[in-house]
Amino acid sequence: MALPRFRHLPRIACLVLLTGLGACTAASADSRAMHLPDPALDPAPSQPGEQVAVFAGGCFWGIEAVFDHVKGVRHAWAGYAGGNADTATYDQVSEGDTGHAESVKVLYDPRKVSYGQLLKVFFSVAHDPTQLNRQGPDHGTQYRSAIFYGNPQQQQVASAYIAQLAAAHVYADPVVTQVVPLKAFYTAEAYHQNYASEHPNNPYIVVNDAPKVMHLRQLFPALYKSQESVVQVQLR
Repeated sequence: MALPRFRHLPRIACLVLLTGLGACTAASADSRAMHLPDPALDPAPSQPGEQVAVFAGGCFWGIEAVFDHVKGVRHAWAGYAGGNADTATYDQVSEGDTGHAESVKVLYDPRKVSYGQLLKVFFSVAHDPTQLNRQGPDHGTQYRSAIFYGNPQQQQVASAYIAQLAAAHVYADPVVTQVVPLKAFYTAEAYHQNYASEHPNNPYIVVNDAPKVMHLRQLFPALYKSQESVVQVQLR
């Protein structure tokens, strides 16, 4: 049974309702982990220095937690992409009609982790790319699967990897991930940043997001960094 979307309540206020309904279990979270091939196309970035990638795939708490534990990622920020600045607030985005997607901005060092490797993490453990306009218990276009590319090379690599996964038939259902240009990224409210690490016993985190980090450690041991190595930086 899919959980209803409590549109007029913040996700934090829905946690008791989520666990009381009992519709989302650790077993369902486990099913999202996938062993995937490496991207066949994964060139070095055309510009030197640290790079930025932006991903959307459901609640930004879990996506942020996953990428914060990837070696080579300096930091990840929860935020909004795909809509305008004047409606880039949690209350408005949660209504599902602003055009935004809950997204995560990833600042990374391509000498330590490639864009293709980030894509592999995104598709294998961070979310289920076959769910249309939803992710687990969260429903609405603000929870859509999307890659917001910052340059033509990112667009090419992301599109090529999706085609590669489709050709390999790694999923039972089609990949619905959008590959769209990044017009702007709006950092979410301060209380959303590092939410999973600061609220590890929160029922929503335990059920939906902690398994993602566990799968990252299991499937990507060479890329995984422990919580002690996660550096907190200021919003930017």
